[in-house]
Amino acid sequence: MAAITKADIEKIVREVVGSMGAVNTASAGSYTSTQYEGRKLLGIYSDMNEAIAAAKEGYKAVRAMSVEKREEIITVIRNLTRKEAPIMAKMGVEETGMGRVDHKTAKHNLVADKTPGTEDIVSEAKTGDAGLTLTEMAPFGVVGAITPSTNPSETVICNSIGMIAAGNGVVFNPHPGAICVSNYAVDLVNRASKMAGGPEVLVASMDKPTMDSAKIMQTHPDIRLLVCTGGPGVVRSVLSSGKKAIGAGAGNPPVIVDDTADIEKAGKDIIDGCTFDNNLPCIAEKEVFVFNNVKERLISAMQKNGAYLISKAQADALAEIVLVDVTDKKTGKTKKSVNRKCVGRDAAVLLNMIGVSVGSDIRCIICETDFNHLFVQEELMMPILPIVGVSNIDEAIDLAVKAEHGNRHTAHMHSKNIDNLSRFAAAVETTIFVKNAPSFAGIGFGGEGHTTFTIAGPTGEGITSARSFTRKRRCVMADNFRII
Repeated sequence: MAAITKADIEKIVREVVGSMGAVNTASAGSYTSTQYEGRKLLGIYSDMNEAIAAAKEGYKAVRAMSVEKREEIITVIRNLTRKEAPIMAKMGVEETGMGRVDHKTAKHNLVADKTPGTEDIVSEAKTGDAGLTLTEMAPFGVVGAITPSTNPSETVICNSIGMIAAGNGVVFNPHPGAICVSNYAVDLVNRASKMAGGPEVLVASMDKPTMDSAKIMQTHPDIRLLVCTGGPGVVRSVLSSGKKAIGAGAGNPPVIVDDTADIEKAGKDIIDGCTFDNNLPCIAEKEVFVFNNVKERLISAMQKNGAYLISKAQADALAEIVLVDVTDKKTGKTKKSVNRKCVGRDAAVLLNMIGVSVGSDIRCIICETDFNHLFVQEELMMPILPIVGVSNIDEAIDLAVKAEHGNRHTAHMHSKNIDNLSRFAAAVETTIFVKNAPSFAGIGFGGEGHTTFTIAGPTGEGITSARSFTRKRRCVMADNFRII
């Protein structure tokens, strides 16, 4: 197996985000959910009602601004995000124990560069014999946002840019496992606002977010829109709130590789995508369905790019560690769930749990399994990739659609057969469909289009942006104001 060096891995990251240079992994310093290096973080509250009141004042300030002023603030947010990306990346890894500092740095740079701002807010005009109708994208007011532990500060900043661009105020209820880095990002947005001549508190958050604070957010009369980026349970809670809600839920993205694909490229692309930030992005490759006649070639290509092939017995042993029994409190039934201590961990760390020692060149664990294996059926969010052999495109599409579990989130395919690509895209119905590229191309890493870390499949907004956080308002001038 050809070794992949650290220099090769850094080259991959630089290619993805574009000549970003060496990654600074200096210490993030001392921090809490309300302070960083002894400095008090702006916009952090102990009471959700106070946080909402502060966000409401932020909304009033935004509403009084010109669009140009909003964009000035967003520009400073982008600049600070680029500058402080390594700090937030290291904080995120230290606090959550998940992911990689270099890749999280890359994600912050992507958010800074490719999250749409006020240019995404476009008015529409309709004229005719009966006059003029103007439709404009208006803010909702105060947005209540729930953010995850997998992409915590990235989501806070991405949401803030879009929501402020749309003219809203924002209050966050971050994931309890990523409070410090999430609140650092909230503080960054507020510092940017202050530097640009805006209010000191433009967005708000909680020092100790809980289920109770989330409930207050969901029921508070000043919250006009809820945006949730997280697991199935919290998304269901938000969607049952009775308010307008945008839900970005889980996925289990399958990959199909047929016998017309560039197998060497497919092997590299799949490993690059699967291992980005140790498989934390919900768009990342989670299981592979490959034609039997090219399966061995694909596995070999993966091994050349940092994959370690384990046996069936080793895969079963690893499954016993990374998936644990959890009892449903309502039904009393026991089911398998992801071991949170394993999520986002390095491949070498996971392999060490089953007594296998490897070097830092190993980025991914691969194994041949059948369709019913838990690695195929469960979204692991760790660099473990099951490979299932199939006879033809019909079998591949059938199994891939079933493995995706109807989340309609993301799917991938490597093929030069347009008919096969079209058939799978139509069958799987996902929000994102990536062809012949790593998964991260779907959110703008090395692909066209804007980025977001709130991918709203359940509620249909898809790749969210500023316009997703607006409501349409119509103004009608009957029988007049037409110039032709």
